[in-house]
Amino acid sequence: CLQVLLETRHPVSIVTKSAKITDDIDLLAELAQHQLVSVMVSVTTLDNGLSAKLEPRAAAPHTRLKNIAALHDAGVPVGVLVAPVIPMVTDADLEHILEAAHAAGARSAGYVLLRLPNELKTVWREWLQLHVPDRAAHVMSLMQQMRGGKDYDSRFGSRMRGEGVFAQLIETRFRKAAARLGFPGL
Repeated sequence: CLQVLLETRHPVSIVTKSAKITDDIDLLAELAQHQLVSVMVSVTTLDNGLSAKLEPRAAAPHTRLKNIAALHDAGVPVGVLVAPVIPMVTDADLEHILEAAHAAGARSAGYVLLRLPNELKTVWREWLQLHVPDRAAHVMSLMQQMRGGKDYDSRFGSRMRGEGVFAQLIETRFRKAAARLGFPGL
């Protein structure tokens, strides 16, 4: 696909958690020479143990940071997507992720609050009970506070960021850290 995009000079944006992104670094670098590509590497946590529980099939956090560095070094515009931000599970890593990604070469940043549409809310509640039973009720309470009392709010303006005091706190922390590190306006 990347070869076809390059041949046709068609732009592409990639969001990934996979270590495989660097398998095509030559094509990505060539696309970057024509200003046709951007890559966002999603990092949920810097804790390898937690990452393995949350995203068992995704690349480890240190591998994702190495991917950011490799893409940056190859001239590919690369950023970090802190996602998903999970209250009382991963939100404490927010600033550290931004710092580590910036040090690795990320030059843009964004974040997404945990989304629980459809059957995911049931799977998520089971995950919480299995891995953090002492915090499960608190995590869900905060999620519902950011979602108007529900597990999920599908409205376009709200679903990625949430609403309310805790959502505002996450946004403020993100903006302050991003500004301190010199990430462009958000």
